[in-house]
Amino acid sequence: MLKQKNIFILFVGCCLGVLISTAGSVLADKETVPKEQDVSLPFDELRTFTEIFGRIKQDYVEPVSDKDLLESAIRGMLVGLDPHSSYLNTEEYKELKVGTTGRFGGLGIQVTMEDGFVKVISPIDDTPAQRAGIEAGDLIIKLDDLPVKGMTLTNAVKIMRGEVGSKIVLTVVRKGKDGPFNVTLVRDIIKVKSVRSRILEDGFGYLRISSFQSPTGEAVKEAVKELEKENGGPLEGLVLDLRNNPGGVLDGAVSVSDSFLNSGKIVYTEGRIKDSQMDFNATPGDLLNGAPIVVLINAGSASASEIVAGALQDHKRAIIMGSKSFGKGSVQTIMPTGNGGAVKITTARYFTPSGRSIQATGIEPDIELERLKLESLEASSFQPIKEADLSRHLTNGNGKKEDTADKSKSKVDGEKDKVEDPKGVDMRDYPLKEALNLLKGIAILR
Repeated sequence: MLKQKNIFILFVGCCLGVLISTAGSVLADKETVPKEQDVSLPFDELRTFTEIFGRIKQDYVEPVSDKDLLESAIRGMLVGLDPHSSYLNTEEYKELKVGTTGRFGGLGIQVTMEDGFVKVISPIDDTPAQRAGIEAGDLIIKLDDLPVKGMTLTNAVKIMRGEVGSKIVLTVVRKGKDGPFNVTLVRDIIKVKSVRSRILEDGFGYLRISSFQSPTGEAVKEAVKELEKENGGPLEGLVLDLRNNPGGVLDGAVSVSDSFLNSGKIVYTEGRIKDSQMDFNATPGDLLNGAPIVVLINAGSASASEIVAGALQDHKRAIIMGSKSFGKGSVQTIMPTGNGGAVKITTARYFTPSGRSIQATGIEPDIELERLKLESLEASSFQPIKEADLSRHLTNGNGKKEDTADKSKSKVDGEKDKVEDPKGVDMRDYPLKEALNLLKGIAILR
């Protein structure tokens, strides 16, 4: 008993020494600590903490190392703050840096944790997850036969990554489905190309941004130049597709917004410390010279996507179309620690130019679209009666031959019509079709 008490006192002493040193350094930097902040040490809470630590060390069914206990305590501190703050040990920090290089083996989904399960923010374009039909909002409850409940997000991501060509079975719960279902995916090299573009119709361009990276702003400028070159002159309108874009680098979002604005505020951030209070303003120069823009968003559009949509909406530079966005209006900063790991911590909230906070509310579209699916119907054996079928009908006055052929026979039985226009635009994409129609209408009015 005496030995346990000595350990207890030693541990308290160590904790207090660390905390006192930290408090001293914080007090020395007055700009980082609000005057009203209470910097006194919580002795009662520290006493409870060390008591529980001692009980686990003595009474838990299996031995637990001090390192594991303290790391779990650190994780608990951060997880209890918000869904986006976390502790990364040395291995996890390396994994994070691998994920930001733009090339890695995995499934191609952006995820977060919700109620102990992995929630899909959005699938990445042209990846195994996107091709398999994984959708924003899906909850992943099992990875192969391993329940996700109780895992950390980092461990779940580590399992989902793996050797290229290997398979993994995700058990998914989706709103509107009666029960969980399995999706088998084959891991592949994930190459994150953030900007894609094409001409929809003469005069109208399409620009897809799948994520925001540091070079995204420059990539957008190059893409618009290529669209104008392919079009043979300036564009009459542009569809900017931010659907299922989970965000990324703040600077990338600012640069893209600046590309279509001549002046004014783009976004500003507010936090407790001076470094987290920033304003970002547009510089002169609009890539489209005022040509109309329709921005497509949905529930998978988050963070940096919402910055762009909010800035263009507040300045009335674009019409926002689709469904309400994800609602992540916070900024995370990654701070390396002395042990080779890092702390990812929320340091600020961001606001649109008009002062709106998107946190937990999202961007409301100017034109809301329901989720619809367009598909052609099977050819019917019943053919409606037409004028040419009526007995004693008048002949065509222009001398044109009557079309009496049974057109239903010209197709292979059961063949479906392609839902595609001459330019190759997939008209099954209902929001894109509506965005193009809106741009054409605006162009007529202009």
